[in-house]
Amino acid sequence: MEKLDTIKELISRGDTELAIKELDLFLQTSAEHRDQAYYLCGNAWRKQGNWQQALNNYRRAMDINPDSPAKNAYAMVMDILNFYNKDMYNQ
Repeated sequence: MEKLDTIKELISRGDTELAIKELDLFLQTSAEHRDQAYYLCGNAWRKQGNWQQALNNYRRAMDINPDSPAKNAYAMVMDILNFYNKDMYNQ
């Protein structure tokens, strides 16, 4: 869990590329806290503006733990994308 706290700090400092690399390594080597790792990975991708990767990782976190905070994050990203793409539906 300490490793995830360190990664969370990287994300909050804006060092998302390093955070994503660390999360990839964590997910390859750890069997515990995978839902939290995918949630953090989603946050890192979201901060980079890569909405699709963020959604993919939030979905993986929710598949492991339906009560993950990724559920709210997923809904928030969908709301943002629906707001920005609203004009696509009105053409």
